[in-house]
Amino acid sequence: MAIPTKLNKIQFEKYVEPYLSKAKRGYVCKISLFKVFNYILYLLATGCQWKQLPIETVNNLKRSKNSMIIIEPTDKKEISYQAIYYHFRKWSRDGSLKKVYENSIHTIKDILNLSEINIDGSHTIAKKGGQSVCYQGRKKSKTSNIISMIDKQGYVIANTNIIEGNHNDLFEFDYNLKNMLKELKILGLKDKLKGSYLNADAGFDTKTSRKICFNHGIVPNIMKNNRNLKEARGRKRLFNKEIYNDRFAVERTFAWIDTFKRLLVRFERQSIFFLALHFIAFAMINLRNHFCQISLI
Repeated sequence: MAIPTKLNKIQFEKYVEPYLSKAKRGYVCKISLFKVFNYILYLLATGCQWKQLPIETVNNLKRSKNSMIIIEPTDKKEISYQAIYYHFRKWSRDGSLKKVYENSIHTIKDILNLSEINIDGSHTIAKKGGQSVCYQGRKKSKTSNIISMIDKQGYVIANTNIIEGNHNDLFEFDYNLKNMLKELKILGLKDKLKGSYLNADAGFDTKTSRKICFNHGIVPNIMKNNRNLKEARGRKRLFNKEIYNDRFAVERTFAWIDTFKRLLVRFERQSIFFLALHFIAFAMINLRNHFCQISLI
C-alpha cells in the first residue's frame, strides 16, 4: 500500500485536525490548517527547503463595466513559508504532532499483529550538526540515531527520542525499552504484548533487557552477542531462528521511512523538530490503509 504524501480534506479532518493546536487569540492563519499541514507533508516527502515550498499564488478578482468578474493572476503568495515554518515549530513544541502519531496507533490497535515485535535503530547523517549529534565512525560522519519498535506488519508502535550517533544501539537501551513498553501500556496495548516475541539483533543483547521482557510477559528472541558472554551451564536460552527471520519487517518499515526524503539527511538543528518530522512519517505509515479506504469513498 502506497505511503500517502498528501491528504485530502476528509482524511485531514478525521485523523489529523483534532490533534493540532489552534490559535484562540492573536495570530490566526490566513489559510486553512489543512493546506498548512499538506505544505509540511510536501517538505517531508520531497526534502526541499522551507523557502522552496510551492505555495499557491492569490488571484485578484475585479468586476468589469459589464459586471463580469475578471480573474487577474498575481505573484502574491497566499501565505509565506515563514508562516508554515511557524506552525510546524509550534506543533512540534506543544506535542500536537506527537498526538497525531499516538492517535494513529490507537486507530490501528485492533489490526496490529503483536505476536512478534521488532526493534532496530536507524542512523541519519547530520551535516549541519545540532542537538544529539556526534561523529559515527562507521558512517564516517556526524549522525543521530532513533530506535523504533515495529509490529509484524510493519506498523510503528513505539520509538525513542533522538540519540547521539556516537553511541551504539545498546546505549541506555534498558531505559529506552522500559519507556517504549510504558508508552504501549498507556495506549492500551499491554494485554496484547503477553506472549509476544521481541526480535532484536545481537547489539541489543543484555541480561537486563531480557529481564525487562520477562517482567512484561514478552519472550526475548535476541541473537546472542559473544563479546563478553560465557556459555552458562544449564539449559540453553531460547532463540527461534524462524521467528527471528521475520525481523525483516523492521527493515521494510525503514525503507518506507526513507521515502520521506527530508529524513535521509538531517537539517534540523534541534532534536525536537527532527523527531516531529518522524512523528508525521510514522503516522502516515500507520494510517496508510485507512487513508486508502477514505480515498476510495
